Amino acid sequence: MTLRRSMLFIPGSNAAMISTAFVFKPDSVMFDLEDAVSLREKDAARLLVYHTLKSSLYDGIERVVRINPLSTPYGKDDLEAAVRGGADVIRLPKTETADDVKELETCVEELERKCGREVGSTLLMAAIESASGVINSVAIATASKRLMGIAVAGFDYVVDMQTERGDGSELFYARCAVLHAARAAKIDAFDVVYSDINNEEGFLKEVDVIKRLGFNGKSLINPRQIELLHNAYAPTQEDVDYANRVVAAAEKAETEGLGVIALNGKMIDAPIVDSAKRVLSRAQASGVRR
Repeated sequence: MTLRRSMLFIPGSNAAMISTAFVFKPDSVMFDLEDAVSLREKDAARLLVYHTLKSSLYDGIERVVRINPLSTPYGKDDLEAAVRGGADVIRLPKTETADDVKELETCVEELERKCGREVGSTLLMAAIESASGVINSVAIATASKRLMGIAVAGFDYVVDMQTERGDGSELFYARCAVLHAARAAKIDAFDVVYSDINNEEGFLKEVDVIKRLGFNGKSLINPRQIELLHNAYAPTQEDVDYANRVVAAAEKAETEGLGVIALNGKMIDAPIVDSAKRVLSRAQASGVRR
């Protein structure tokens, strides 16, 4: 089970943050070469991210690189640096159609062959940032076997929808559409950044919503949010105890050759057993909620 609860954004031009962010132990880091980097810093940021990828600083943490769109003067140079550097995942911003993903997949495979990386070893991630992207999310999610996840990117989406960030109702349809697309494609789904870093209560309220919806995790812009997020995603001791009872009942029924699983007089079906196993896997990976 690959945990992807937290994906910490790190500006590719911020050497100080790049040299220290690993100590906060996010599940994934996303070195950003797009919006967080000014035009005059693009080349320097690309080189810095390349050398960071080649180092051992982020060993044990999934390394994602958000490139500039391939249609820009920077996209293909970003992509080459990321693939040659050994990035685990390439995040494609402003994904509108399945063809965007297929174009990226073709370019990545060419680069893998060119630089001697195992073909297929570089995963892809699509960021959905517009109404068109949301409408096409199922086609996008199923466009490539390399795709490990899709993400809702809130700021550009609400601008495209001619609204603004509020209580979350403005994102409800986009979240549901992207999440359903991810589940249909059997890949991960990531929620938007919560930008008010001083509002811990608001952050945790939003985390509770997206966890209940079914998102695997959330994009973050501040390391202080990592521990809060991980704890919120951890199962409670009550969850773990119940999951253990469900799994034990299922194993007993299988041993005794029973076709029906019962626990405390209630029937337990396969989806409940699968859910219990997921809870135990999560507890083993992240501990129990404090």
